[in-house]
Amino acid sequence: MTITMTVATNKRFRKLALAITFMSTLSVFGAGLPEANAFTSQTLMIGSRGYDVDELQGRLKLLGFYKSKVDGNFGWDTYWAVRIFQQQFIGKPTGVVNLQTRQALVKATPNWHSPSYLTGGSGSSNSNSRSASNPPSTASSTPPSTASSNSPPASAANVTLPATAGGFSQSDLSLMAHVVYAEARGEPFIGQVAVAAVLINRMHSPKFPHSIPAIVYQPLAFTSVADGQINLQPNAEAMRAVMDAVHGWDPSHGALYYFNPATATSAWIWSKPEILQIGHHIFCK
Repeated sequence: MTITMTVATNKRFRKLALAITFMSTLSVFGAGLPEANAFTSQTLMIGSRGYDVDELQGRLKLLGFYKSKVDGNFGWDTYWAVRIFQQQFIGKPTGVVNLQTRQALVKATPNWHSPSYLTGGSGSSNSNSRSASNPPSTASSTPPSTASSNSPPASAANVTLPATAGGFSQSDLSLMAHVVYAEARGEPFIGQVAVAAVLINRMHSPKFPHSIPAIVYQPLAFTSVADGQINLQPNAEAMRAVMDAVHGWDPSHGALYYFNPATATSAWIWSKPEILQIGHHIFCK
């Protein structure tokens, strides 16, 4: 009886030992594998660096919002890509990547993966200087130069347009902001972006002149030019709307015209095929 119990006990110990060995082996071989979602809990914003920004840029690039190099640096190109993603998927563009934005981005990109993570790199030009175990700073004490080609407003109250953005000069951007403010102030922000997008769409259409000033000052093109409201100083919201539009957001879906049905007096504009209405404006082909 005693021998039988001893043998059984030894068998149990051997099974337990094998189980422990097996689990230890899994732990060793699995330690270097990446998590399915590499985002950490940190908030990302202008100046952030590291693997989280790599992933952010990669996911935004997969969706078509981010056009630049995946380099792990949260600059102005990333900022505008985040804003456009947030507007379309969350409804509130801030340019800051919080938990809600991370969750929406992961949900929108289920097929995203980073081969560079599997090979131990970050896929960026400065991968050797960054480590996943050393979380990057979430903000820079010194923002990028405002002369950058993609500089957005530093704050809602103090907006400085960049020297160039999206192929447009600073004077083009300023004139577009004047049009947006004069034509669409008081409209929803998405409606202001749509008005800016119409200007850009006209730039690419053979039906219109191929410069912003020529488009804006084309005879009878804009009511605000005729009544002088084009000369009003645009606010920060109008400038942000222009910057969102030049970075690729087109809520008008390719519209070349828009009008307010409550004030429009031209029968011609009513003949244009309607695309959608945003606020008080109907946008047309």
